[in-house]
Formats: sequence, C-alpha cells, structure tokens
Amino acid sequence: MKILLVLTSHNQLGDTGQKTGFWLEEFAAPYYVFKDANADVTLASPNGGQPPLDPKSDEPDSQTEATERFKKDSDAQSALDNTLKLSDISPDDYDAVFYPGGHGPLWDLAEDQHSIALIETLYASGKPVSAVCHAPAVFRHTKADDGTPLVKGKSVTGFSNSEEEAVQLSSIVPFLLEDELKAKGGNYSKGDDWQPYVITDGNLITGQNPASSEAVAKALLEKLKR
Repeated sequence: MKILLVLTSHNQLGDTGQKTGFWLEEFAAPYYVFKDANADVTLASPNGGQPPLDPKSDEPDSQTEATERFKKDSDAQSALDNTLKLSDISPDDYDAVFYPGGHGPLWDLAEDQHSIALIETLYASGKPVSAVCHAPAVFRHTKADDGTPLVKGKSVTGFSNSEEEAVQLSSIVPFLLEDELKAKGGNYSKGDDWQPYVITDGNLITGQNPASSEAVAKALLEKLKR
C-alpha cells in the first residue's frame, strides 16, 4: 500500500508579508494514520526539499497528539526535510494520494501542472484522491476523462467561507475555496465551523478543516482496504 502525501512549497500569505505554508496537524495526523497501518508513505512538494510550515500551526493552541508525536520523531522530520520534487513523481508508483492543507496550496498546488496531471491520472486509474481543509484547491483545474471539471456533480467539502471569515483572510486569499468548488459544479456541503466533516464520493475524499484531517486519512485507508 503506497500512499503519496503532497505538500505545498508556497510560503507567502498574499502581499501581507506574513508567512504561510502547510498546516502541521493536517500533515501529522494522516501521516501517522498511514504509518500505523504499515503503509509505505512518500512525501513530495512542487519544489522538493523542506516544505514551509505555517507558523500559526506550530503555536501551542494548534498542537495535537499527532503533532507532539511528530516533534519526537526524527525519521518523520527527516522525511519532511527531504520531500521529493513533484515533477519526479510517477502516478503509477502509488495507490492513492493525500493533500494536507494550510493556505499555501491556494497559491501553488491549485495551479501546478504536475499536481493536476497526477490527480487526473490517479483518478482515471480508479485510485483514491483525498484532500483536507484548503487542499481541495488542488481540484480547481483538474478534469475528468470527459473534459468536465473533476468535481462536477460530486459531493465535496473544504474550508468554508465562514471559517475563512473567522480567520480574517477572506480578502487575502486568491479565491474562496467554497465558492470555487461550487463554481466548478461540485455539490459542496459543510458541517459546523471547526468540527470534523468528511465526504467520500467514490474515489474522491475531502475534509473541511484541520479537525477533519485524521478522519479523511482513515476514510482513504478504508477505501484502499476494499
């Protein structure tokens, strides 16, 4: 069971001068769900090497059991320091892909041609594709075999407009994810802000926010076990 985790390489929050990147919990929780299931996990990012960590996700209020475990795990830290370059990844080598969020993917992975091709190839091969929080932005330009948007007619979720408003970044982000998924024909729904909410529609698995990251990973494992 080989699972690819794709992280952002983007570290700037628009023109604010603030840093962004991937959200620690959204990487750590799925990473250990997969590792504890004896999956072979590979990490990749557009630029390769060390992906940028959103500093807010490293603050005390954002810590979880998984993030604490990661901070004591030198093997996991080494893997994160040395992500493969996305352009060097072959979809044929993996059974599924998982995208952690953080605001970074809105800028780079949403537009990345290698990511788009990876998702389209995996999905067309009947392999599960999953993303949590802001990471469903990766479906912005992905197409199904018939040329229509991949999310068209499918049930999806992702970071909601109300959650973006709550973190006061609605006017900073390049697009609002909830609006974008709806614009592409996705049947978007959401749970309460900051509560776990996961949707599985065939081989497309999405989660709404950081609290949903572990549940998305478990849903992906269930799909692979079948």
